[in-house]
Amino acid sequence: MTRAQQTISIGLLVTSLYLALYLQLVPLPELVQTQIVPVLPFWALVSFGAYLLFRLGWNVMTFHDVPEAHKELMAEIDLAKADLRRIGVDVD
Repeated sequence: MTRAQQTISIGLLVTSLYLALYLQLVPLPELVQTQIVPVLPFWALVSFGAYLLFRLGWNVMTFHDVPEAHKELMAEIDLAKADLRRIGVDVD
């Protein structure tokens, strides 16, 4: 199975489980059914966003662990500064 097929399969599984809960096909206590189930998609979206922000922050924080990428980026920054200086922009 390809990665896309796995992602689609998991998405369909999660969607069908949520619909079973939302349409009350699975009996749940009234409190859970009325106050928790309707906000599950929003909670999942916020949790996924928090996870992605954490991963972004972690990768930015550990960027120096990739010396060749750091050297390449610094060279591009120096090249951009030189180009800006050539056209008369103060970059310091």
